[in-house]
Order: sequence, then C-alpha cells, then structure tokens
Amino acid sequence: MSIDSTTTKDSILSVATKLFSRFGFHKTSMDEIAKIARKAKGSLYYHFASKEELFKEVVSIEMTDLKNRLNIIVSNPDLSATEKIKKYLVVRMEVLNGAANYHETLKADFFEHFDFIDDLRTELDAWEKERLKEIFSQGVSSGEFAQIGDMDVLLDVFIMVLKGLEIPFFLQNKYERYAPYSESLMGILTKGLAP
Repeated sequence: MSIDSTTTKDSILSVATKLFSRFGFHKTSMDEIAKIARKAKGSLYYHFASKEELFKEVVSIEMTDLKNRLNIIVSNPDLSATEKIKKYLVVRMEVLNGAANYHETLKADFFEHFDFIDDLRTELDAWEKERLKEIFSQGVSSGEFAQIGDMDVLLDVFIMVLKGLEIPFFLQNKYERYAPYSESLMGILTKGLAP
C-alpha cells in the first residue's frame, strides 16, 4: 500500500471513529464520512467494502489499544500476580471507558446483534483468557494464590465478572462513580484466591 493510500485510510478511520462514537453506527453514513474526511466516496469503498467493515476496523483499533495496555501489565516482571490482577481491572475499565465505539456494540446487544463483530469479541475473550491465565499461573507458582482446580472455569467466570461491569459502567454511566473502587473490588476477588 502506498503512503498516499495509507494516509487516506488513516484519515477515513480517524473521521469514522469520531462520527461513529458521536452519532452511533446507524446514524452515521458513508456519505457523511466521505464528506468530512474530504475523500471521494469511492475512496471509502476502495479501503472498506461496507460501513460494517469500516466500523469493525474502528472497534478493532480500540481493542488493539486495550490489548497493548493490558500486555504492559501482564508482562511486567516487577509486579506480583495480585498487583497485576488489580491493575488489569483498573486499566481495562479505564481504556474501555474511552472506547465509545466498543460501547456501541454493547448497546446493540440489547436491541440487535452486530454479527459482523462477533469474531472480534470471540478473539478478545480468548486473548484475555490467555493473559489472565498467565497472571493466575504466576500467582500459584509464587504462592500468592491457592492451587486452582479447574483453571478454565475460573477464567470464564472471571471474564464474566469483568464483562458484567461493562453495562452499568459504560451504558448506565456509572464508571466515574465506581472507578475509584476498582482496585478495592479486585482486592476482594484476589483474597478469595489466597492460599
């Protein structure tokens, strides 16, 4: 891809991110994105076959940012497993709080389903399971956590707890109120893992 083509694609993604987050998926049109990006509509369709594909790319970028920020925590050799779990939740919720297009997918689950992003969600779940498994395994090895009977069940439940917070935090606008207590909440959860 040429530099011009990459710049055009980045410009389209930047404008689309802003418009989708402000007006939502359904109220944002490809015409409007093209107009504000100052690109021909054909340019949009050259890079993205459909509005769904463009939105999926926008959400994918938000998820990549989340993964990058969480990877820093998981791979930090100076943090204990308990500290990693606490920071994981705090950073996860902080990043998702700013991921307005991810919020749009949460809203859609109540009214309709965005099938075209299911693979992104499935991949994120699998990715998170692996990162959390690393943390829990570190905790067991260091003696911070008790032996875990069925790691897969624990990981599934832990991810359900994290996702369970997303609706009230981001759709019911309770993030600002409860965010200061995230680390304390994780303290309660990690005490349950103690030997």
